[in-house]
Amino acid sequence: MENNVKRNLIRVFVKGGFLSPADLLKIMDVSRALGNKHIMFGSRQDIMFPSNGADDRVIQDAFQGIGIEYEHGSDQSVYQNIVSAYAAVNVTDTTRWVKEDTYNVLIDAFDEKPRLKINLVDSAQSLIPLFTGELNFIASQEENYWYLYIRDPRKGNVMECWPRLIAGQDIPKVCRELEKIFLEYAPFTAEELLIIFLKSYIRINYKPLPARPRFPAVVFPYYEGLNAMLNNLYWLGLYWRNNEYDIDFMRAACKLCQETNISKINIIPWKTFIIKGIKASDRLRWEKLMGKFGINERHSSLELNWHLPVMDDEALELKRYLIRELDQQDIRTHGLTFSIKTNRAMFFFTSIVIEKSVRQDAAPGEFYTIQYARNFNPAHAVYITYAKYIRKEMIPALLIELSKLYFRQLNPEQEAEVGVQQPEKHVAAGEPVRYQCTNCLTVYDPAYGDARANVPPGINFNALPATYTCHVCDSPKEDFRAVPVS
Repeated sequence: MENNVKRNLIRVFVKGGFLSPADLLKIMDVSRALGNKHIMFGSRQDIMFPSNGADDRVIQDAFQGIGIEYEHGSDQSVYQNIVSAYAAVNVTDTTRWVKEDTYNVLIDAFDEKPRLKINLVDSAQSLIPLFTGELNFIASQEENYWYLYIRDPRKGNVMECWPRLIAGQDIPKVCRELEKIFLEYAPFTAEELLIIFLKSYIRINYKPLPARPRFPAVVFPYYEGLNAMLNNLYWLGLYWRNNEYDIDFMRAACKLCQETNISKINIIPWKTFIIKGIKASDRLRWEKLMGKFGINERHSSLELNWHLPVMDDEALELKRYLIRELDQQDIRTHGLTFSIKTNRAMFFFTSIVIEKSVRQDAAPGEFYTIQYARNFNPAHAVYITYAKYIRKEMIPALLIELSKLYFRQLNPEQEAEVGVQQPEKHVAAGEPVRYQCTNCLTVYDPAYGDARANVPPGINFNALPATYTCHVCDSPKEDFRAVPVS
């Protein structure tokens, strides 16, 4: 069933996540001509809609002449859309030299559709996730130079930092050569890849790596409503909870953009879109348009901060169930983001992940595993197991526990350096200590031992076997640190 749905899906590439209202209008017309009333947005700033059984020739004729690339009928995507943080410029904080034209120039330099997932992002913003690609370029403080974090899917969810800064004009060349290596050779480390480049004829402009960037704690990106920009301009973010965007409204929005001289419409990975540069004098026209179509532009943060696979009814129903349960508890989740994974390959970019699991030794039924990012910051790209093989009915209570844990450990000064442990707290000699898991903050107290690990009271932490693990998140003994007894 899942493969049939995927084969029936048309995926339109929107390079960098931005396109003109005229191009979006053409895409809406193609979708409507195929019998659709809605379109959907994907996690990589692309546009999707069903083909409704139309054959490839009909679809090809529909797209002919509009100059927009698309994909149809593949069970597994061969090519990938390039993700960029263009939408964040003038909407959130950004690195001083990164402008809309910075992304325009970079995107235009790609003359081929990549097979690898490429992200061009800026760590100062939180609207576009940093590490959802396989090649993640992150703006440095050196103008026109970028960090590169490589995630080789053959090596799992591990990222490595390229040992040099890379000049922006060389990014397409680097991507093209790395793609060849990824497709033809066994995995290499980032250092080995650099050596290959240095020994080859490939000329790349590098700068020494000053230090691996430290990323501030990710703030939940509020992306909905009519909000102020600079110079008396506004941006509008619109969200549909079922990711089905009405074509009639989208066409009307495109035409209003044209009438009010807005040049770009922006898609973001949270499966929604943003219109930037609305003049104060045009605000009323947008308000009237949204009123005409009955659009709610003020959803709660609990509703907004979820990432789900496209066209996944199971994930959507689970989200609805969890929102209902959490809303009844009146729980605060602002600052946290959630993903639901239903046995599909996806890179996490949220604080908490709820993954459907299979448990062979249990009675039939659905089980789930809950993970969360180290320090609840997806920039770490390290996820810790909080609970395994639990029933659906237990998830809300565990999410409430995690939300409370998040606020207890929250530190506005905290920064994450990818792949680097945070410094330990100093403990004075002779000061009484307990040992705390650095991942989930669970404390081992020798006065109580650990009944779940069959450790009786009175056993000091240093006397525990090397195989001891945290009973909450399964972190090994070496991940515990001494902390003073308060």
